[in-house]
Amino acid sequence: VQLQASGGGLVQAGGSLRLSCAASGRTFRRYVMAWFRQAPGKEREFVGSISQSGGSTDYADSVKGRFTISRDNAKNTVYLQMNSLKPEDTAVYYCAADGGDWLPWRLGRMQYDYWGQGTQVTVSS
Repeated sequence: VQLQASGGGLVQAGGSLRLSCAASGRTFRRYVMAWFRQAPGKEREFVGSISQSGGSTDYADSVKGRFTISRDNAKNTVYLQMNSLKPEDTAVYYCAADGGDWLPWRLGRMQYDYWGQGTQVTVSS
């Protein structure tokens, strides 16, 4: 599966952005989808994931209650709605896909084999 992320930009603290990740192919509905981010000088970190049906989601504590991940299998697209943005949310955001069963990230068993190119999100104070 090929992934293309979009929707990043510059926003003031407290604002909102919605990222999109469009997937190629007819098998999108078979994949667990996730968002990760990487800030300058920091390691890539998990943001959130969603199961194949959309019935299960998981979030990093740092974004819980502010970010919402969703998917539209008919459009082969996964979204990340980001509200109440903070300067520390500034990063390049990547979407990723895993062909296995959905599990919470903290269990350390997800293997995201497919990655998009990333989209820059900058939150000004």
